[in-house]
This record gives sequence, C-alpha cells and structure tokens, in this order.
Amino acid sequence: MDRVRAWLLSGINDRSLQHAGPGARPAADRRHPWWKVMCLTGVDYFSTLGYQPGIAALAAGLLSPVATVVLVLVTLFGALPVYRRVAQESPHGEGSIAMLVRLLPFWQGKLFVLVLLGFAATDFIITMTLSAADATAHLDENPFWPAALHDHEIPVTLVLLTLLGAVFLIGFTEAVGIAVAIVGLYLTLNAVVIVDGLWLLVTRPAAVGDWAAALTARHGDPLLIVAIALLVFPKLALGLSGFETGVAVMPHVRGDPGDSEEAPVGRVRDTRKLLTVAALLMSAFLLTSSVVTTVLIPPAEFRAGGKADGRALAYLAHEHLGPVFGTVYDLSTIAILWFAGASAMAGLLNLVPRYLPRYGMAPDWAGAVRPLVLVFLAIAVLITLYFRADVNAQGGAYATGVLVLITSAAVAAALSARRRGEHRKLTTFAVIATVLTYTTIANIVERPDGVRIAACFIAAIVAVSVLSRINRSFELRVTDLRFDATAGTFIHDCARRTIRLIAKEPAHRTAFDYRQKLQQIQADNDIPDAADVIFVEVSITDASDFASAVVVRGEVMHGRYRVLALQNPAVAGAIAALLLGIRDRTGRRPHIYFEWTEGNPAVNFLRFLIFGQGEIAPVTREVLRRQEPDPDHRPHVHVG
Repeated sequence: MDRVRAWLLSGINDRSLQHAGPGARPAADRRHPWWKVMCLTGVDYFSTLGYQPGIAALAAGLLSPVATVVLVLVTLFGALPVYRRVAQESPHGEGSIAMLVRLLPFWQGKLFVLVLLGFAATDFIITMTLSAADATAHLDENPFWPAALHDHEIPVTLVLLTLLGAVFLIGFTEAVGIAVAIVGLYLTLNAVVIVDGLWLLVTRPAAVGDWAAALTARHGDPLLIVAIALLVFPKLALGLSGFETGVAVMPHVRGDPGDSEEAPVGRVRDTRKLLTVAALLMSAFLLTSSVVTTVLIPPAEFRAGGKADGRALAYLAHEHLGPVFGTVYDLSTIAILWFAGASAMAGLLNLVPRYLPRYGMAPDWAGAVRPLVLVFLAIAVLITLYFRADVNAQGGAYATGVLVLITSAAVAAALSARRRGEHRKLTTFAVIATVLTYTTIANIVERPDGVRIAACFIAAIVAVSVLSRINRSFELRVTDLRFDATAGTFIHDCARRTIRLIAKEPAHRTAFDYRQKLQQIQADNDIPDAADVIFVEVSITDASDFASAVVVRGEVMHGRYRVLALQNPAVAGAIAALLLGIRDRTGRRPHIYFEWTEGNPAVNFLRFLIFGQGEIAPVTREVLRRQEPDPDHRPHVHVG
C-alpha cells in the first residue's frame, strides 16, 4: 500500500502544469509558432465538427444553416473580441476566471470562482465523455468494425475513457507535433468532404430548391425564418467551444525574442492572431458543413439510431467518397476526438490545482496529478453511464459549460473596460455579455441537464472546498517570512535576555492604548521588565486568501513602544509564523502573551474561518503544535 500511495502522490510538490499534457506550461525553449499552437486549441475546437453538424440538424432541422449563420456572427463579433481581450489581460494562460479573481476580491470572488469551476468542470468532463461517445459512434457505423462489437456503445466508450486515463497515469507530456499532424489531416479530410458536398449541390440544384421550398413552406416568410433562427440558435452553441482552451495554451506561443514574462507583447499579439484564425476557420467549416449535411442527408438519418446520428460528415464521406475514404475519415475523427479528451483532461489538471489549493480548498493530494486523474476518470465514467454514451443527450450539458465560461469572460471583459475607463469598449462588451446571457439562459431552459450536472459539480466543489478549508485551517499559512532592518534590531536586542511579545489589535494606536495593554498583560502575567516587551500587530488583508508572504516591519510608537507590524489573511497563522521565525533566527524560544477572546467559542471559531480573527490564542497554539511537535522547541503561548 505504501508503494501504491507513493506512486499516486509522486510529484505532489510539483506544479501540475508540468505534467498535464497538451495544456501544460512549456519551458521557454519549447515554445512554438502560433499556428502550431493553434492546433492544440484545434484538438478541442475543430473536433466538434465530428458531432456539431449532426446535433445542429437534429436541434434546428431545416433551419440549421440559417441558425448556423447566427452562430458564426456571435463567434466572430461576440466570442472572438471577448477572448482577444482576455488574451491581453491574462498573458500567462490564466483565462477569464483569473480576470474575475482580480476584479472580484474577498469571499464573494472566491465563491464566484467555485461556481465557475463547476461549469468549467462540466465543460471539460463532458468534452471527454462526448468526444469518447462520438468516437464510438464513428467506430460503430464503420463497415469494417467487427459485427460482434456493434450496439455496444457504453462498453466501447468506457474503454476509450480508460485508455485516456491510463495515458495520464503513466505520464503524458505535451505533443504539439502530434496535434499539428492530427488537426492538419482532419481539416484536410473535412475540406474534401465539404467541397464534394458543395459540388453535389452545384450539380444538383434541385436539392437546394427542395430544401428552400420545404423551409419556406414550414416556417413562412424570410423574416419569420430569421426570427425563428435567432430563437433556435442557442441549441447550436456547441460551436462556440475552444476559446477558453485557446487562451489556456498561450504559454506555448513563442512570441517575440524580446518578450519577458512581465511584458509578453509578442505572445499576446500572436495569441490574438491564433484566436482570430481559428475562429475564421471554424466559422467557415461550421457554415459549409451545416449546408451540405442539412441538404444532402435525409432527416431520418439524424435521429437516434440513424446512420448520421452524431456523425453527419462521416455519413457523407462514406456515402459519396466510398468506404475506404470513409474509414480514413473515421480514423482521423477518432484520433482528434480522443486527443480532444486528452486536452480536456489537461485543462482540468491545470485548472483545479491553480485555484483550489491556493485557497486552501483542496486536500493535500490535489497537488498530485494521478489522484486527480482517477477522480476525473471516475466522474467521466458516471456521466457516460448516466447519458448511456449518447452524443445528442450530452450536447445540452456541453453547451451549458461552454456558454457559462464565455459569458463570464464577456462579463470580465466588460468589468475590465469599465475599470480602465474605456466607455466604448464597455458598451460593446456589455452588449456581447447580454447576448451570451440570453443564449445561456435559453440553452438552460431548453436543455436543463447541463445546469443539473453543473450544479452537482458546483455542490461537490463547494462541499470539498469548505471541508478542506476547515481541515487545513490550522496549517502554517505563510509562504515566506522576512524582517526589515528595524524589526531585526528589536529581535536581536531582546534575544540577549528573554523575547517577550504582546499580541495587540492594530486598530487603536494611541499612547494610552499601548500603556493600558502593557499594564494589563503585566497584571495577568509575571513579566519582570517591561523593557523586554515588543508589541505584535497583525492587520487582516483578504481573509478569503489562504496563504501569503509576510514582511515584518519594526516601528517605534510614541517614542517608547516597539512594535512588529504584519499583514496576513489570518492573525493566528501570522503570529505563529513570526514566533517560529524568531526562534529560528535567534535560537531562543520567544514568549507571546494574549488575552482570552470574549464571546461564544463557536462563533469566534467561525470568525476565524471567515474573517481570519476570533479565537486567536488557542488557534495560534494549535498551529504551533502541528508545526513543531516537540514541546521543548515550541515557542511559549501565555493567555491571561
């Protein structure tokens, strides 16, 4: 068991970004031109062509091409401008969530991030399960697939997911070259299928006429058709996926030789170019694929069990270009769908450790890759069983995750423009956010499965976060401790005798406050010489943060009172770190003197958890006890 545990937790102190595959952060000398990095986005973004046309035709019917035009307009004039702004604001691949973290501080910001993480988890997990299910659909309909394996979608999908998890358990490094090859082949084969379909439409104009006549007969005049397309468009929102991934892969972009981590101007420029080219390519493929599949494929084939169910372009490849070409197309589709699942897993492995451990809202093992892979794989298996590996059934959940992330990015861009005083851009982003909000709400109303699954993720993340924060509340939550020259002088002077510290609130700093505090502590404790005393004042910063670096500043108040001033999210943790730092600096065990906190102990403990203050004395002692198990080396804590 110890060997298994060691294997699972190996690398727990490493950044997960070093292990997470296509989304991992590369070394500086392993960055690539933007068009190659675009293929990392493409394994997620372009792979939706495997199922998007079929889902769109099933959802919108004859209106699919018109609704796709709306989707393309939202892509180019909504999502693209938003993520070009996100790329500018988060050049290290943090994405829109990091923008909101900066714009929304304190607990409301943390709670909002947890909710967004729930939707992001929905997006990435459903990407894995939907991609695996669609790969299974392509296998199942291939004429060379063994007959004994037909109609076994769930077991085959679970095998594909298991293989995906196994690769990450073994160790999966970034593979830009593989992504370039897969995306290049896949887009080329799709172009062949679509061009062939467009040629058929040119040579058989009657098919287009029949479609137009049926559309007019069913939906009436053109204005009504446009109005209905606007209402139907949210069902096609799958085609908006990939933008968040496009920002996440930014650290792979080479940029300019003069770029620095503080000012990566070339990287930002090339990433914005990456996003633009990817959006233009995808828009062209979405629009043309929607036209050829809607006009050339009988509607009955899109339904569950039909030959075009979840694989519309593959259906055309087999029907019009033969089984050999169709099989090559199937293999390329399976490859990109599997790699899209790998990209989604990498996204999860990058996203969760980036936020939850930093907030103290994840167990220690969340810093290791393999346990997270097993957790995500188990969730993917449950979702596959819940949806019975049905591609169409998972479309709503996928679209919900995608839309919420894009909407939050639009809101972040609007807030950023407002903060910078860019009124015209604020109006633009506000309009985009409004359109995306409508799209999100309409999708949720139409297909509530997505928000139900996201709610489960959110509830699980919040529950784990709260329990983890409580469990880890007694950790030493200081990442670094430094003393300025004055503070060092105070400590060095007292170290010649006995180092006595008095904990005092920083709100009241008059001479009377210091004198009264000193007299009270002397009355309650045996302090022979007030000259040895140094006051300690901790100011709360953002209590929702879990840990931070601490700089200890020395001050002389009113000409006689020495003070060590600190800032930290939690008073007790800062004082414990100070005591241990003084002990290690001087080789002497310092004494700290507190007063008992008035009020209900349970309420005071909640104040500690939420606001970083409350039961300071016992919490300080407990932090010290956990950090230094040996009582003979532990600083002294006195409470009067």
